[in-house]
Amino acid sequence: MIVLASNSPRRRELLALGGWQFSVLPALVDESVLPDDSARGYVLRTSLRKARAAQRLMSAGVGVERFIVACDTAVVDGCDILGKPSDSAQARAMLLRLRGRVHQVFSALSIIDLEDGAFEQDVCVTDVPMRNYSDDEMKTYVASGDPMDKAGAYAIQHPGFKPVLDMQGCYANVMGLPLCHLTRSMKKLGIDPGKDVPQACQDELDFTCPVYNRILNGEL
Repeated sequence: MIVLASNSPRRRELLALGGWQFSVLPALVDESVLPDDSARGYVLRTSLRKARAAQRLMSAGVGVERFIVACDTAVVDGCDILGKPSDSAQARAMLLRLRGRVHQVFSALSIIDLEDGAFEQDVCVTDVPMRNYSDDEMKTYVASGDPMDKAGAYAIQHPGFKPVLDMQGCYANVMGLPLCHLTRSMKKLGIDPGKDVPQACQDELDFTCPVYNRILNGEL
């Protein structure tokens, strides 16, 4: 029933945890940050662009799919939106900047109902405390190549580097798809997940989430 407008393997893995039936239709859009962009405005605009781009690609016929789900995620430090590093030197600079400090990850969801054109948007914000990893750990991680396709030059789930310490927010958001925000948005459009999303997410990510009840209740 869902078209995921993303080529991210992490988003595919996370979406599968909800038990929704989905196909994948990557949507390439301009993700440039504008001079006056706020983090919230940037991710909202970019996620909606992805959803609309996928909608245009499907204009020949909807078929069995009814909803398009798009998501955009940004790593934000202060007033700066950190993209993907262009080379190993930039990856190292980003990791140095974030080391031992708290930054934020913003994700925006845009969901389009192909039947009537209605859409929902939601934003998740997570404070991310980075541990004080050593220079050698950082060097090894950069050399692995893993940071190169990651905003902020890190993956929270990396089993060797483990860059984040004692996070109290949504883990799935930092990976790129806030599942409880998606669940509550889909429910507004009349669609329940096929599984217990918070439990499936926590089991898969081996993380005890302190905020899922508040998210599903609309508090966050």
